[in-house]
Amino acid sequence: MAERLKTILGHHPEPVNGYALPSYHYTVEPKAKQKLTAEQRKFYEENGFLVIRNLVPKSEKRFEKICRREVEVPGMTIMRDVAIAKSEFVPDEKAVTKIQTWHTDEVLWEFCCLPQVVDYVECFLGPDIMAMHTMLINKPPDQGKLSSRHPMHQDLYYFPFRPVDRIVCAWTAMEKVNRDNGCLVVLPGTHKGELLQHDYPEWEGGVNKMYHGVRDYKQDHPRIHLEMEAGDTVFFHPILIHGSGANRTNGFRKAISCHYSTGQCHFVDLKGTVQEKIEDEVLELAEKKTGIPKTQIKYEDIWKFRSRIVKGTRSWDEMEANSN
Repeated sequence: MAERLKTILGHHPEPVNGYALPSYHYTVEPKAKQKLTAEQRKFYEENGFLVIRNLVPKSEKRFEKICRREVEVPGMTIMRDVAIAKSEFVPDEKAVTKIQTWHTDEVLWEFCCLPQVVDYVECFLGPDIMAMHTMLINKPPDQGKLSSRHPMHQDLYYFPFRPVDRIVCAWTAMEKVNRDNGCLVVLPGTHKGELLQHDYPEWEGGVNKMYHGVRDYKQDHPRIHLEMEAGDTVFFHPILIHGSGANRTNGFRKAISCHYSTGQCHFVDLKGTVQEKIEDEVLELAEKKTGIPKTQIKYEDIWKFRSRIVKGTRSWDEMEANSN
């Protein structure tokens, strides 16, 4: 139990021969074949993100089949940009801006389990790994209202599970991503802060549903635009402030991502916190979709439905086994 606790919480090495070894908080104790170099580990600790080039093979065929309704995925959510939501529905990639909760599709699920991805994820989480949130992002050409922007936000805002430092996102570019088509923008080092208040941004033009943004942050904070080639993958912390610009091209900006957490995560009560607003909004949508009153739906259960074991075990299976 003690060794597992060290893995979950992150182990801080003791001094050796009077010299202090590096203290790591956002990565875990190295395993026999540690994937991260010392420089990469230090970079993530300081900045809250790390780009690994050419990590994942390019593939878009499954995405296109889902858009054309050739493949049905139980429980999957398909989203459209607010600027084109009133247009006539066309079942192809031009009508789809984001696909979420596709963990039940065995072809797409392969991304979450790619050894080259999981090896890095284990450096942040330890040996027990859960996929908690899956997305395919198809940022469309902006319709002139800048609705293809994503406000600066922190991913933890949406998550009712902890510990925060044992959550990481793997975000892979499916094609060239740059400032023209709306690459990710990160504020390095902000992962060392706290979860901030989020609201819908007061933008002119359209704002997509649930695209909340950080209310107050230092506008002059240094920022980095993550320009990437197909297959490049960025791993980032859930407190890191990030967003993306408008897609000013005529093409789409495709990416695939998965948020992972330690399998030993636990759920927290969001009442009275800065996350209560998004919890209520999600429950309202769940009520519309299922017909079940939101007072009878647990936010925790929604996230349990979205999750799937990648490697090792998960805590609530152990608790349920012990209660039987």
